[in-house]
Amino acid sequence: MKPALFAQRAEKSALIADDHPVVRAAVTMVLKQEGFKHIYEASSGNEVVAMLREHTPELVVLDLVMPSLDGLEVLERIKLSDLSCRVLTFTSLDPLFFQERCMRAGALAYVSKTNDLGQLHKAIQALMAGYTYFSRLPTASLDNLQRSEKQMIDSLSNRELTICQHLARGASNKAIAEVLYLSHKTVSTYKTRLIEKLGLHSAVHLRDFCKRNHLI
Repeated sequence: MKPALFAQRAEKSALIADDHPVVRAAVTMVLKQEGFKHIYEASSGNEVVAMLREHTPELVVLDLVMPSLDGLEVLERIKLSDLSCRVLTFTSLDPLFFQERCMRAGALAYVSKTNDLGQLHKAIQALMAGYTYFSRLPTASLDNLQRSEKQMIDSLSNRELTICQHLARGASNKAIAEVLYLSHKTVSTYKTRLIEKLGLHSAVHLRDFCKRNHLI
């Protein structure tokens, strides 16, 4: 864990970005127990940056799977906007494939939704004290196939991985282009590149690949 420099305020504020109301309610409960007075909610990724500018919360609890923009895209936009906030990733996606990416993109914590809420409490406490909160990830248990596929996944850029997830969930090139503000041709190029980089015979196998590696 490393210190992170942020100014403390008299009344702590937070933004929860998650498309599931039950999850937002549970996180709200945890935040209130941790002394947060002002708690805002976003149910889609494209709301986050605007709400950060409007409310300037100290903490963002961010899911990685959301409508419009996913969490990795949101992290990139937060970084580009130069907004000052602590980001805690709270997601069901496997940390083996996503924790390091979130760390590089500027997140200060990664908590799995499969853990009990005690882990979320600890992560919030760590971040508000100026530290990061990440798990040690096991690698020895990976078999050769998993290890080689993880290496291929690690070689993808955040944008490539985001498009890969959209494709695996069944989104069309047109729909992906609209969400990510790309041209249809650009998405098609990414799709071709992904099939080559992941060693797949066609896009039909993309969903199986993603499911096998817990990317969706």
